[in-house]
Amino acid sequence: MTRLRLRRATLAALALAVVALAGAARADAATGLSVSVDRTSISTKLGRTVSFRATLVNRGTAQASGLIAHLNVLSLRSGVYVDPEDWSSHRTRYLPSIPAGGSQTIAWKLEAVNAGSFAVYVAILHQSGASSRPISGPTIEVAVAERKTLDSGGIVPLVLGIPGALGLAVLAARLSRMRSRTRRASYSTSARIRC
Repeated sequence: MTRLRLRRATLAALALAVVALAGAARADAATGLSVSVDRTSISTKLGRTVSFRATLVNRGTAQASGLIAHLNVLSLRSGVYVDPEDWSSHRTRYLPSIPAGGSQTIAWKLEAVNAGSFAVYVAILHQSGASSRPISGPTIEVAVAERKTLDSGGIVPLVLGIPGALGLAVLAARLSRMRSRTRRASYSTSARIRC
């Protein structure tokens, strides 16, 4: 059953990548705008922060203005709830005008709050709200490994160390009492001999 889910997730990721690339190519032909990213995959652990850069290039002949960059996060596995606001609190950026032939690079930070396989992509929209297609960048696959808090290798010293330390403390206390009793006994014996 897990292989079937993995195959479905892989097909969904491929379909998403094809749609994103097709959308970017259409948008590029119409407006001269394209989005690229500095990496195609990220591997991290749960709770860690990762970053990447997206670059919007204006290959058109006119200045591009009124653009909004929006970061999207989705799970490639069914049954995993993703709240994009947990991943990044600054997912929407209002961009300055980009002259013809110019570019704008945006740095994005993500905190890995779920374990699993995720897709991250940047979409560019117009502030006017016109019914044009968004310009999507390539998908970045993010693999987040679970962070183990205690592994089997680290538990043996803990299991043996705590009772061992307690045993040593009890032994030290007993030895201390025995020494003090021996001193008292030798002191009282020497005091009796003097008398």
